[in-house]
Amino acid sequence: MTYASPSSLTPLRKHYIDYRDLELPTISKYMKDASKRFFDIAGSHPNALLRAAVDYQPPHPTHLIRRPRNVLTDPPDALTAAVESNDVNDTHD
Repeated sequence: MTYASPSSLTPLRKHYIDYRDLELPTISKYMKDASKRFFDIAGSHPNALLRAAVDYQPPHPTHLIRRPRNVLTDPPDALTAAVESNDVNDTHD
């Protein structure tokens, strides 16, 4: 039971660093600052593709809306019905 005694914790406390005292930025804050710096620099870059990335507006998030189930069971449109009724597609004569 010597491994659980309080005297065995003393060497661990000596090497313990409280990272909150170092005032390091969090990963999310660092990434936000890095992307802000990138887009600030990209606005004056000679490459047109990088300048276009600064003015990019994302599309409306309609892709997050689930498709209704009846879309899969809707009746076929006119083109699909015409192709399916065509005798050329029949493999069994």
